[in-house]
Amino acid sequence: MSDKLAEIEASLPPVPTPAGNYVHAVRTGNLLFLAGKGPISDVQGKVGADFTKEQAYQYARETGLTLLAVLKSELGTLRRVKRVVKVLGMVNATPEFGDQPFVINGCSDLFVEVFGEAGRHARSAVGMGSLPHGIPVEIEAIVEVAD
Repeated sequence: MSDKLAEIEASLPPVPTPAGNYVHAVRTGNLLFLAGKGPISDVQGKVGADFTKEQAYQYARETGLTLLAVLKSELGTLRRVKRVVKVLGMVNATPEFGDQPFVINGCSDLFVEVFGEAGRHARSAVGMGSLPHGIPVEIEAIVEVAD
């Protein structure tokens, strides 16, 4: 796992500037609450109209990479992640779209690839009528950290 972590850490995108009056993460005890993030790609549109579920899966994966970048920035290394506890994935979708779980698997699959069993998490994957700036997905997470 250490080779995979080193490879991932070396390829993470930059942490974006907060788009409002908030911080990227708040730690309480051994839990780190990550603010919602969107895809690295500068995209706007609805899943089910402008994007396929497969495209949205990739946007969720990109979002997962940004969340990993925030984790590394906050913790110094991904090795301090003890467990991904909870993920909330929001999909900007048409009313008839029902494959939100498939889309958010883009992020969930990434976390399991990076952290193995410690990457498995509780999750909600929900549809939204809109998201900030028209992004197709937004994801937030709660992570248990080791001291």
